[in-house]
Amino acid sequence: MSANVQRRDVIKAGAGATLVSLVGGAIGRAHAEGLANATGAFDDNTVAQIARRLGNGAYKAPDQTLPKALSNLNFDQFRSIAYRADRALWAGDNLGFDVEFYPRGFLYKPRIEIYEVQNGQAAAVPYSPDLFTYADPSLRVDDNLGFAGLRLRAPINTPGVMEEFCVFLGASYFRAVGKDQIYGLSARGFADGTGDPKGEEFALFRAFWLEKPEPGVQSVVIHALLDSPSLTGAFRFTIRPGESTVFDVQSTLFPRTKIEQSGIAPLTGMFYFDGNDRNHIDDWRPAAHDSEALQMWTGADQQLYRPLRNPLDLQFSTFSDTSPRGFGLMQRRRSFHDYEDLALHYEKRPSLWIEPIGDWGSGWVDLVEIPTPNEVNDNIVAFWRPKEPLLAGKEYSFTYRMYWGWDAPFPTPLARIGATRVGAVVDDKTARFFAIDFVGAPFEHLPKDTHFHVSPQASAGTIRNVVVESNPEINGWRTTFEFVPGDAKVADLSCALETDAGPVSEQWLYRWTP
Repeated sequence: MSANVQRRDVIKAGAGATLVSLVGGAIGRAHAEGLANATGAFDDNTVAQIARRLGNGAYKAPDQTLPKALSNLNFDQFRSIAYRADRALWAGDNLGFDVEFYPRGFLYKPRIEIYEVQNGQAAAVPYSPDLFTYADPSLRVDDNLGFAGLRLRAPINTPGVMEEFCVFLGASYFRAVGKDQIYGLSARGFADGTGDPKGEEFALFRAFWLEKPEPGVQSVVIHALLDSPSLTGAFRFTIRPGESTVFDVQSTLFPRTKIEQSGIAPLTGMFYFDGNDRNHIDDWRPAAHDSEALQMWTGADQQLYRPLRNPLDLQFSTFSDTSPRGFGLMQRRRSFHDYEDLALHYEKRPSLWIEPIGDWGSGWVDLVEIPTPNEVNDNIVAFWRPKEPLLAGKEYSFTYRMYWGWDAPFPTPLARIGATRVGAVVDDKTARFFAIDFVGAPFEHLPKDTHFHVSPQASAGTIRNVVVESNPEINGWRTTFEFVPGDAKVADLSCALETDAGPVSEQWLYRWTP
């Protein structure tokens, strides 16, 4: 089993992210946590009502106890317990979707309550050990253990063939793919304290409500209840698989405490190395990563592109903005030869773009880059951090659209960064050589004799020997320059390709560290 396959199935379960059956009272059974008098009726306000009520009380970490046979499963044992496709929810109903479920065990010990909604009524999806097959019969337990998570299937690649395209499993993590893609980066419902030396809190999606779609409908709706020591939340996902798989997300958060470092629409991925950063990597491949850059479209209509790094020390970058138009972790290079990996196929990993719906006000797009010695660990996190902290007793709503696909969902008239390469400077070990390729729309219509230039900037150190030249191999242009850091321990670099009339490319940003 490849390292990356294992990493992608070992999504963090989350510290203290466990579950009791508290949510069950919301669909018709009384419970000591104050959810008595709830009925089977369900509408778009039901989960918000549960989250609001839950958030008004103290957090209570539920029990994670499992029978002895399942309490210490390793990864291979967990994977050997397989859901039976013929028992999928909605199987045989001639719908565009069906749902399979994960067993509890390994990192996924909390019992996640799962309900089906039909005609405005919610009912628990019944659990049975007979829903699974067991490579090791000793792992079958007859107790009513419930589920750890779920996966959605649809005929996303081949008509009539149901294939998995979306998973909700572990803490508030979820992931999806577009047509002909394979899993890569993940998203989360909420991030709290990411990159903080004090540690990060992982909220949990502790219950899901699955609306049964009508025949012929090409979308499915999932509601989720979020819970953690610091907040609760209600999420509504409208999911449409396709060339790009699109999630419409409506979320309402109910803080229990003041949250200074909140992360809205957090994205989590892996960057091991590429041509811009492989100083401490000894690997035969050209690159290995789920995402190559953070891309941003600001409220001031700037398009920014920040190649990722695997630094020697944790790096926390912030990009101030007001009313952001979008951001995402992007995988642009799509040739097999960019990676040369027959097993992991990084060229097929999705980019994930976040489009805010409505005005998100002022704040920052935060980027956390964590050192990793291999490609097993997720080490990249990006999210929106509101300028003002989230206050206890208040309610906060964020609506956004997520595009899991091959590129950003909007066309641009600007030239784009095709590649960033960094290396040594001959005869000067104190300097670094940068080569940046620009490709795209401007080169299709600008006159051949257009004068292109760049004016690279650095927050520390000096830049010298700037060259701009045509790169006919990519029908684009290349700039090269040398960066001399001097005594600097960190420097932020930037540049854009310009004509005499002004910039014609997105802005390239880069964080240099020794």
